[in-house]
Amino acid sequence: VPTAANKRFDTDYYVEGYATTFEEPYVLYEVDGVKYFEVIDRHALDGADLSDVIMQFDHTGRVFARTGGSHTLLLEPNERGLFIAADLSKTAQARSMYEDVQAGLVTKMSWAFVVEEDSYDRTTHTRRILKIRKVYDVSAVSFPANPSTDISARSWLDGVIEGEKAERLAAQAAERKKKAIKILLEV
Repeated sequence: VPTAANKRFDTDYYVEGYATTFEEPYVLYEVDGVKYFEVIDRHALDGADLSDVIMQFDHTGRVFARTGGSHTLLLEPNERGLFIAADLSKTAQARSMYEDVQAGLVTKMSWAFVVEEDSYDRTTHTRRILKIRKVYDVSAVSFPANPSTDISARSWLDGVIEGEKAERLAAQAAERKKKAIKILLEV
């Protein structure tokens, strides 16, 4: 099974994005003029169960992609948040979701999970999610709780181009370093 970091899906129906972000507080509720925030700790997903996670729209209805079984969904916590990549080519409904994302009608994400540990700061009205036990779904959504999330439609070739560009830049940097060392040794 490929990982999001080293292989994108070879499909014309590829989407990627962030189901959540780390260390970015967002307003979860507002009651009587008081804003209640939530923030996901950078290490909240360490050791979390990410097996058999599904991708849906607004957390309900059809399953468009899945980590287990079809292996059409990849999840990878990274420095920004929970990165997702999905192949939406397998069903007509999944392809329709891809078209909604590509058209810019659906641009944000959310996720469903079970909290194992959290804390609450009464002064700032902020709940900090410290540890997630299980992630159940990542959803493309109409209105996210966390506005810093995103989802976008991309072609498989975009990932290849980005990878090759990174390789070229690394090779150029290595060549410059070799030249600099050679000049230093000649002095």
